[in-house]
Amino acid sequence: MSVDVGARLRSVRIAYGLSQRALARRAGVTNGLISLIEQNRVSPSISSLEKVLSGVPMTIAEFFTLDLGEAPRAFYSADELVEIGNEEISRRLVAAQRAGRQLSILHERYAPGAVTAEEVPQKRGEQGGIVIRGRIELTVGGNTRVLGPGDAYYFASHLPHRFRNVGREVCEIISASTSST
Repeated sequence: MSVDVGARLRSVRIAYGLSQRALARRAGVTNGLISLIEQNRVSPSISSLEKVLSGVPMTIAEFFTLDLGEAPRAFYSADELVEIGNEEISRRLVAAQRAGRQLSILHERYAPGAVTAEEVPQKRGEQGGIVIRGRIELTVGGNTRVLGPGDAYYFASHLPHRFRNVGREVCEIISASTSST
């Protein structure tokens, strides 16, 4: 089975809302190269295609296996958030099934007295959040602070950290994190 690389690249570029020039600028190639590939006038090498796809970003495997029949979703209703926590600490993940997701967005709820184990993730990345209601004690790398509504945090994920609800009501946080190897 042969794959129309040009048509596939064009579909991916359009799905991500990029012009040929914008994709070329992001990937560090000429827009002429993008045009030639999309017209199937050149057959790119794997390394050239990887460089072009870095502007999306997308891996070669994702490029060839991506279902182009359906554009990436942008909106999720509350009942589509996937629970990845438990009764004491609810963590509802946005876009859990999104292929190639690089950002995790969570709606978190900590019951009074709930505490996480001190986490020392192996992957590097960043995480941050804003307390919506309640109070949370956050310890990051040995430093501790109690945060209330409107207070926020942002730190490197590889630092040891722990969350503890020190209030009498549920603490609610909207958070986001990235990770890389």
